[in-house]
Amino acid sequence: MSEMNYKQKAYDQLKLDADKIMQLIKVQMDNLTMPQCPLYEEVLDTQMFGLSKEVDFAIRLNLIEEEVGKQLLTQLEKELSKLHDAFTNI
Repeated sequence: MSEMNYKQKAYDQLKLDADKIMQLIKVQMDNLTMPQCPLYEEVLDTQMFGLSKEVDFAIRLNLIEEEVGKQLLTQLEKELSKLHDAFTNI
């Protein structure tokens, strides 16, 4: 397998994991579940922490560019912010 294939596979896996977290956020938004719920916060924090560690690992292995990893995490943080804003403005 070529280096480019490894890099693409690494990115694809990170994107898949990010999409799973995004789906969790969207389910919360769709169901209007309180984001302050301790269980929700714990699960989301754990998922985000895990993804950030995956991204760091992929960057250290030179499988993805640092900027690409930051963009993945930033997009998720923006969605999380939207969720928080939706509930604080109710």
